[in-house]
Amino acid sequence: MSGYEVEIIDPESRQKLSDKLTEKVKYELKANIHGACVKLLTDNKDFKDEWEDNFKFMNEDIRPHSKVFALDESEKLQVMYDPVGKSSIILNCDYYGWVKSIALATISDFFEDYHSNHRRYSVHGSSIDYNGHAIVIIGPPGTGKTTLTYGLLQNDDFNYISDDWFFVRLFENAVVIYSSEKNSYIRDDISDVWKCFAEEINQVKLDKKGRGIADVNTLFNGRIRESSTLKKIVLLERNKENPAFKKLSPDEALNYMLNNDFCNPHQLIKDERKFKLRKEFFKELFLKLDVYLLNTVETPQESLDRIKNIAMV
Repeated sequence: MSGYEVEIIDPESRQKLSDKLTEKVKYELKANIHGACVKLLTDNKDFKDEWEDNFKFMNEDIRPHSKVFALDESEKLQVMYDPVGKSSIILNCDYYGWVKSIALATISDFFEDYHSNHRRYSVHGSSIDYNGHAIVIIGPPGTGKTTLTYGLLQNDDFNYISDDWFFVRLFENAVVIYSSEKNSYIRDDISDVWKCFAEEINQVKLDKKGRGIADVNTLFNGRIRESSTLKKIVLLERNKENPAFKKLSPDEALNYMLNNDFCNPHQLIKDERKFKLRKEFFKELFLKLDVYLLNTVETPQESLDRIKNIAMV
């Protein structure tokens, strides 16, 4: 669950509301998210600063493909989305994590509806490069995705691509993934498990949720990749009744994604058409690659060793 509900609104309602809210906007910033322009309009300086640290800069003369309003208006949290205008309106939110996730979900909706020969999809998961090939980790919240990602990145042979969300392009003979963010919105408790990150995380300005934007170049000593060819997928679960590890067939992997709502709590549109698009994407993806199910009931180090063994084969 995302912790918020999304109200779908029509363009006329969105226009009336945005006209009303415009006078409250203090900061307007454009971000380059996978080549698309996303514009943030907010009255929150912390959101403005975090957005600048989080995403790549987009030139001001580029027209936005989508907009995200994040403003204080009343006491009630509200999230509204106009799928025609690709515009999200977030009212009375005190958590930047939702703002950035809704921004990514907004532009992901744009890519899903952008019909061309160069299909682009988004995945809520982490991605790491190993010797020029990528391995991705996908799982429901609380299954250890972030912990395992940073565990792998202790090793100099692994390179950071994204720890929360990435984009995918399907070719006839390959699958290529792309980073979504410039820097990581990191949790402070990562250093409780992996002590080597403690010094860098202690320097991060944290919000009330214990999270903040960390410079990935500092964290990983320049081991950053913008894209990589995907080779293997690791799906996560946490269930003491199931085995710790197994390889999945394409059908088993697809059923996992369907049973877990695509492991994405930030889907703005959840109708039959979108469900079919997402289902067909993952079906094609799983037919192209090896997929494994890792049950994170072991220690973090034991789970980490299993992923390393997969990556190094």
